[in-house]
Amino acid sequence: MSFPITPVEGLIAGALAMGFLIAGLFFLKFWSRTRDGLFLAFSGAFGLLALGSALPVLLGAPHEERSGLYLLRLAAFVLIIVAVLAKNLRRGER
Repeated sequence: MSFPITPVEGLIAGALAMGFLIAGLFFLKFWSRTRDGLFLAFSGAFGLLALGSALPVLLGAPHEERSGLYLLRLAAFVLIIVAVLAKNLRRGER
């Protein structure tokens, strides 16, 4: 049984997407100042999280766990983990 997405759910998903985009732009600003790859990875991850929040509403997929859209969230968290590990491994080489 599939239920349509309500306007309130759309509003909440849009607010989440906007918050993720603002956080991504925040990290992008720090990357432009420092050129540290960790900030760029965080910016990209927050962009993926914003996309993962907005796409279920835009595509009308009320059960995102069945649609594969959760893979965007997985990619965002993997990107963060890889960036943190790479930063720590580079720090250990110095």
